[in-house]
Amino acid sequence: MATDLHSPLPKSATDLFGDPIEDSHPLWLNPSKFSDPEFDPESYISDLRTFVPFDTLRSELRSHLGALKHELVELINRDYVDFVSLSTKLVDVDAAVVRMRAPLLEIKEKILAFRGSVHTSLTALQSRLKQRAQANEAREVLELLLDTFHVVSKVEKLIKELPSVPADWSSGIANSTEKGQLSNGNSFQHAENGTNLRETQSMLLERIASEMNRLKFYFTHAQGQQDGFDYVFTNMPFIENMEKRIQSASLLLDTSLGHCFVDGLEHRDANAIYNCLRAYAAIDNTSSAEEIFRSTVVAPFIQKVIPHSSSGVVGGSSGDELEQDYGRIKQYIEDDCKFLLEISSTENTGLHVFSFLANSILKEVLSAIQKGKPRAFSPGRPAEFLKNYKSSVDFLAYLEGYCPSRSAVVKFRAEAVYIEFMKQWNTGVYFSLRFQEIAGALDSTLMTATLVPYQNSSSNQKYSHSLVLKQSISLMDCLISCWRNDVLVLSCSDKFLRLFLQLLSRYSNWLSAGLNARRSSNANANYGFEWAFSATPDDFLYIIHDLNCLEEEVCGNYLANVLELLKSCPSEVLDLVKHSILQGGNSLKTLRPLVLNSIVETLVKKSVEDLRHLKGITATYRMTNKPLPVRHSPYVSGALRPLKAFLDGEQAARYLTSELRKEVLQSAAYGITQQYYELADELVNVARRQESSLQKIRLGAQRRAGASSDVSDQNVSDTDKMCMQLFLDIQEYGRNLASLGVDAANIPSYRSLWQCVAPSDKQNTITF
Repeated sequence: MATDLHSPLPKSATDLFGDPIEDSHPLWLNPSKFSDPEFDPESYISDLRTFVPFDTLRSELRSHLGALKHELVELINRDYVDFVSLSTKLVDVDAAVVRMRAPLLEIKEKILAFRGSVHTSLTALQSRLKQRAQANEAREVLELLLDTFHVVSKVEKLIKELPSVPADWSSGIANSTEKGQLSNGNSFQHAENGTNLRETQSMLLERIASEMNRLKFYFTHAQGQQDGFDYVFTNMPFIENMEKRIQSASLLLDTSLGHCFVDGLEHRDANAIYNCLRAYAAIDNTSSAEEIFRSTVVAPFIQKVIPHSSSGVVGGSSGDELEQDYGRIKQYIEDDCKFLLEISSTENTGLHVFSFLANSILKEVLSAIQKGKPRAFSPGRPAEFLKNYKSSVDFLAYLEGYCPSRSAVVKFRAEAVYIEFMKQWNTGVYFSLRFQEIAGALDSTLMTATLVPYQNSSSNQKYSHSLVLKQSISLMDCLISCWRNDVLVLSCSDKFLRLFLQLLSRYSNWLSAGLNARRSSNANANYGFEWAFSATPDDFLYIIHDLNCLEEEVCGNYLANVLELLKSCPSEVLDLVKHSILQGGNSLKTLRPLVLNSIVETLVKKSVEDLRHLKGITATYRMTNKPLPVRHSPYVSGALRPLKAFLDGEQAARYLTSELRKEVLQSAAYGITQQYYELADELVNVARRQESSLQKIRLGAQRRAGASSDVSDQNVSDTDKMCMQLFLDIQEYGRNLASLGVDAANIPSYRSLWQCVAPSDKQNTITF
């Protein structure tokens, strides 16, 4: 036998000089798991490989395999004699097999015979059980049919017992809409007998309806059971005759019940109406009662309120308005319909299945409006549409007032007629028209080429803060229009909130885009922003004032009015609305720095025009023999004149707060000083470069002439004279800033300017 050279020799279980085999394996290798029925070698190896190297695992498994083979060989050698002599002990095996086969075959034949007899008995028993089940089912059906027959007979007998039934009732012809009341020469001669007769008749009809309900249950149940077996009774004359009798009884019941219900409505007999409604509920025919009430009681009055013909021509004088019509209908409901609504809403009577509000009253009102005043639903005239819509919603709320519970209100709103009525009001188209109207008004105003101040506009009387510019007033008018009573539709409040935010965004974009176009100084490339190029600092003051007013108005009274209108909404919705409006109002704050920057840039640009005169200093002192200057230049007085004129102006005093005034002053002073420093620094640098060039030329000429090069000119240079003049100018400039309330020493560009032109002995101290 070949052995693996890499595997160690297996040890005997009785090896005296080594450990037993079961103890030679490492702790992580448990050979007993190999005999487990659920042993999975792949999962076992994958688990071991997480902490045992593959080579070590393979080596241990091969060692275990060698030990198993060695143990097998030892077992064979130990019992080898018995193994070899096993075949010699098997003597006369074939004869023994023959002796045992005969009784086994006999037992098999008996078992097969018994099995056949049992199967035959079982088949016969199952057949008898099936016949028995069919017989039981047939008996049940026959019993149901007999019960149905008895009930049919009972119903027919009760119908014959109806008091004062005219002949046309028994023939199944209903003339309830043609007759004002039921009359019989024998039974309605006296009023007191009429009331008792109606009540008796209604009670009997209720009983008949109850029996008819039981009759339909029996007959339906009997037909359902016929499908489970082979006997079919539907084609039998008995069944066909019973079906005809049931249909005839149903027709007579419907006709008699309809006449009794109409008679009860005409005489307002509460007991008779109650019994008739219970009868309709018992036979599950609520629609007939609702239709009778609609056609008999509701329709005649609605025809008078909203008259119409087949062509839909309105005969009234109220045009397409519905408010007055709804008022008359409400009064009619209170007078003529309330008694029936109260009966049908009585608790614990089972009459909650009726929906006279939706299927009788609202259905007739909707039909009358569609035929008589179809233009009332048209959103093409927004004002009339909104008025009719609100009147209709108020009418629905009035009808909901007759619902006895919250579940009844939910059921009323889920009715098909209610849904159809609400679909007639296309609020989406209405909002689109209002959107075009409101947004178009603002857009046309913002397209104006100039800023138009309206200080004395009567529109300001509507706001707690007076706006100045026409554009701002138009924005506020449009924002208020979103939530006016004659514009707002509560079901579209989310759309009007979005329109509010869009209006603010449109105004903000108009303002920021105009200011950016002004800063880029490219009017041709920014058509539509001409107002920004023609605006003056005073116009920008109007914008700042209006921004402050708009923010306070939107976040104050405007927000309070909107929350008051939406107070019926959940608190979570109100919080979202409040957050949106506040965010929109606060977004106006981001525009104020842009406007202030435009004011400062304009003032700086005007001041730089005067500061450019300092270039004349070069012509004054270059190549001249003028002495050192002793006073400042005239241009200095005009450098801050635009800023001072703006701050002292009437508009700044009126519209500029102290904080904004200080901010404008600081920003303008810093900007003007920066421009002043850049101009002066350029002037001094150019002068010094020119002086250095001239000095080199002189030295070259002196060398060529043989003059001494160490001869120095004791005279003051032209550059020093220029710097002295600039030094005097910036001192005056610093004094002018101080008169405006600005400390020039705190301006970095002024300190740089001082270092540029001040004499060497005054470099470290700024004094005016």
